Amino acid sequence: MNTTFRMWVCAGIGIMVGALAFAPVKAQGGKTTWDGVYSAGQATKGEALYNAQCSKCHGDSAMGGDAPSLADSGFAASWDTLNLSQLSDRIRQSMPLDAPQTLTRQETADIVAYLLRQNRFPANSGDLPPDAGPLGAITYVATKPEAK
Repeated sequence: MNTTFRMWVCAGIGIMVGALAFAPVKAQGGKTTWDGVYSAGQATKGEALYNAQCSKCHGDSAMGGDAPSLADSGFAASWDTLNLSQLSDRIRQSMPLDAPQTLTRQETADIVAYLLRQNRFPANSGDLPPDAGPLGAITYVATKPEAK
């Protein structure tokens, strides 16, 4: 192979890798938090659970208190590009701080739905599933993608 050809091949590969690095991240299955992955009713159930289990540390409306806000740009940046299974597992395994591992998968999914509403993600007609597999197929994307 001559040197010029190798340079063009390397440049082409570099451009493709660079484009992929800036492409919106989606988990296997292609859903993101912008696809309406929870219902308004589920978020309302989650709000009641949040108020009972989380608000004493994370504050009213998830805006922070003794513990960090769960509804601001810092929270969004922390979870951006991760999947909802990771968020759900974090909550279920370590919260509430005074009684970790006491929330069921369904309760945790309901709380996640509430947090999605508080972070201004759209609702839809279906509930967020409680199981890790389907949650793993939904990526938390902090910034709303541009319309196609």
